Amino acid sequence: MEKIAITAVISYLLGSIPNAYLIPKLFYKTNIMEHGSKNAGATNVFRTLGTFPFALTLALDVAKGMAAVLITAKLYNDFPYLLIVTAISALLGHTFSFWIKFKGGKGVATGLGVFIAISPKSTLTAMAVFYAVLFATRMVSASSIAAALCLPVAVYFYQEQSILSTHFAVFSALAAAFVIYKHKENIKRIRAGTESKLPMFTQASTRKEENEE
Repeated sequence: MEKIAITAVISYLLGSIPNAYLIPKLFYKTNIMEHGSKNAGATNVFRTLGTFPFALTLALDVAKGMAAVLITAKLYNDFPYLLIVTAISALLGHTFSFWIKFKGGKGVATGLGVFIAISPKSTLTAMAVFYAVLFATRMVSASSIAAALCLPVAVYFYQEQSILSTHFAVFSALAAAFVIYKHKENIKRIRAGTESKLPMFTQASTRKEENEE
């Protein structure tokens, strides 16, 4: 129980670092939770502040997920099941950060870091789906949902963590369901045709249409 508690606390604390809140606040004097979707996630940083702060936020959110897994593996390499505790705790930390009144992002970037560290082939497959859907729809939300749906299938197919294969596949399905649930408002907007699209894609499309006229 002590190992589980230590793993959960360390992973939660790492996951709870609110990069999407801190970077805009420290460097741009902006409270990201008062702008755009009011979500403390990398996508809202992109829409509000642009490419560089988005890239920095995304990189740090991915890194904290990877760090949580690597620390657990280093401390307790004889207890692979603790990787699932790590993954759950890091995701909960990101989406319910006590630093910002138990609010946070939707778990995609931190989940990406966690799964890259544990199951890289499955994660790369899900990322390929993400970019394919992003190219087709220009919607980060739709891309994230599609990648989340793909992930447990890929985990079951590749079975990279053989000792954890069944349990990890179940966990990845639950994680995917959690990410999709966090996108429930986006799903409503997608169905209504009002979901926002990435500006750079929209602008590129507009310029192309103007050139064709």
